[in-house]
Amino acid sequence: MQWKFGVESLSNPEYKRENILGSYECKLCLTLHNNEGNYLAHTQGKRHQTNLAKRAAREAKDAPAQPQPNKRKLAPRKSVKIGRPGYTVTKQYDPDTKQHSFLFEIGYPEIEENSKPRHRFMSSYEQKVQPWDKRYQYLLFAAEPYEIIAFKIPSTEIDKSAAKFFSYWDPDKKEYMLQLYFKSRQPEANKPPPAPGTLPNGAGGPGAPPRPQGQVPPPPPQVPPPPPQAPPPAPMGMPPRIPPPPIGGAQPPPPPPPVANGPPRVPPPPNFTPGAAPPRPPMQGFPGQQQ
Repeated sequence: MQWKFGVESLSNPEYKRENILGSYECKLCLTLHNNEGNYLAHTQGKRHQTNLAKRAAREAKDAPAQPQPNKRKLAPRKSVKIGRPGYTVTKQYDPDTKQHSFLFEIGYPEIEENSKPRHRFMSSYEQKVQPWDKRYQYLLFAAEPYEIIAFKIPSTEIDKSAAKFFSYWDPDKKEYMLQLYFKSRQPEANKPPPAPGTLPNGAGGPGAPPRPQGQVPPPPPQVPPPPPQAPPPAPMGMPPRIPPPPIGGAQPPPPPPPVANGPPRVPPPPNFTPGAAPPRPPMQGFPGQQQ
């Protein structure tokens, strides 16, 4: 049960009445209250709220029934399709405005009486036949009892001005025509300019001679190979021992030439007598010792 605030009862004099003694009476519940605060507490009580609900139910029952609006239910139309219509698509280009356009001519010789073909644009994300591709959109044509046909066109903004976009139904020839123009694309403002001396198609700059037709461009210059580099340093370890320089600045004698029948022959020492024992080296004592 939804309770109503007593402020509404105070502002509504339908159930409130003040007598000559300064008391307040509730004409709905037939009760007497000494002051306005007591009457306000009564309006928020269970007795007063129950009587309000009973009176509202009685008034709703006695009120005449209002006629309900007739809701028309439209059942889906079921018709036998007779196939796809014949069509012709013509591509056009306007050199003045640099706009591409399409002209669709669709024949409906067996179209129903007093009916006209309809067309509709559909994005790639609405259809479920082909994979989604934001670069394309679809143009649909429908007329009973023919099947719906669709054309895949670029997803470019269409120029819907009166002179560029129009459709016409010829009831005598039973042919439906629709022409549309695509808005020309604006050049990219943030695209960097080409390098000096070159053009986007690979030709030379303004001062370069024109390239003959069918001539293959020359190959790029070959970069010379890098010079040979020194071998990597030897691993860390004991460096090779360098022999001491000769005493007195004299150069050491060259090695003897090799002999064909054996190893090189070592020359004998000076004062050497064949068959005699080699001389004995002199005795040397320790420091501080007399001989």
